Amino acid sequence: MKIEPRKNDGALIVAVEGRMDAVSAPEFEKRCDEWLAQGESRFILDFGGLEYISSAGLRSLLVLGKKLTAKKGKVVIASLKDVVKEVFQISGFGSIFPVADSVDAALRQF
Repeated sequence: MKIEPRKNDGALIVAVEGRMDAVSAPEFEKRCDEWLAQGESRFILDFGGLEYISSAGLRSLLVLGKKLTAKKGKVVIASLKDVVKEVFQISGFGSIFPVADSVDAALRQF
């Protein structure tokens, strides 16, 4: 899994590529914890390059969401594709987190 952060309009955009599974999800959580510790509270997760997400990856999203709620922050999921989009629909995560078709659309949700 590749994780590339960048800032835009006061939001941290985190591009995630590859697979978010039991092996890679802990690294994602660690990086998010570091950004939270630095004061980030507006996250856009750009999943355009994410090919697969397991239950461990979904759990990592829940953990991030809870931490952001405690800090009065927000996370928006952007650019879901194919299998990952289907997992979000089946699991109900599309109703737990705001989902946008693109990073630009996600930025407008803040």
